[in-house]
Amino acid sequence: MFHKEGGKIILIATTLTVVLLLASDRLIELMWLKKTIQILVLFLLVMILQFFRNPKRIVDINDHHIIAPVDGKVVVIEEVFEEEYFKDKRLQVSIFMSPINVHVTRYPVNGKINFSKYHPGKYLVAWHPKASTENERTTIVVENRIFGEILYRQIAGALAKRIVNYAQPGMQVVQGTDAGFIKFGSRVDLYLPLGTQVNVQLNQKAVGGKTIIAIKEA
Repeated sequence: MFHKEGGKIILIATTLTVVLLLASDRLIELMWLKKTIQILVLFLLVMILQFFRNPKRIVDINDHHIIAPVDGKVVVIEEVFEEEYFKDKRLQVSIFMSPINVHVTRYPVNGKINFSKYHPGKYLVAWHPKASTENERTTIVVENRIFGEILYRQIAGALAKRIVNYAQPGMQVVQGTDAGFIKFGSRVDLYLPLGTQVNVQLNQKAVGGKTIIAIKEA
C-alpha cells in the first residue's frame, strides 16, 4: 500500500522505468551495459516505491498514551525552552527518519487541533541543533483531555523538499491516523509537559502509530 502523496511520483517513475527498459533493450548492444542500466533503473524504482509505502497499522487508541508520530530513531530526550507557541519549558522528544524509513506522519494523541502553522526555511541536516528553528517546518498543537496541549513539529532535512500537513485549526483528530507526509528525509519533534513519564530511550527505534513515547497513569 502506498501513500497518496506519492501517486504522481510513482506514476512518473514507473513510466520512465518502462521507457528506459525498452529503449536500452533495443538501442544498446553491449550486454553488460544493457544489464547494468536495467538493474540500476529497476533499483531506483524500488527505492521510490519503498519510500512512499504506507503500511496499515492497527493502533491501540489510548488517551493515556502518546504514540510515535513517525518511524525512526529517538535522537533527543531533553528539557528545552519552546519559543514559538508555549514560550516556556517543555520536554522534547525527537525522532530522526532516514530515507529508508516510512515517512507517514500520524497524530500522536486524540484531540482538537489548536494551532497549525507552516514555516519556510533552510534544509540543514535533520540532526543539526538549529534544524528545529531554522529549517522548513510545520508546527501543530493538539489538545488532549489527559495530557493537555501536545506540540509536534515536522522538520525538513537536507533531502526533504516538501512537508505535507493535513492538520487544520478546529479539527478533531484521532490518534494514529494520517496527519501528513515528509518527502525524502526529515525528523519530528514532540514537545510534552514537564514531568511527563517518557517511555523510550535514546537511540531506540520507534514505530509510528505503535511505539508508546510517553504515559500518564490513570
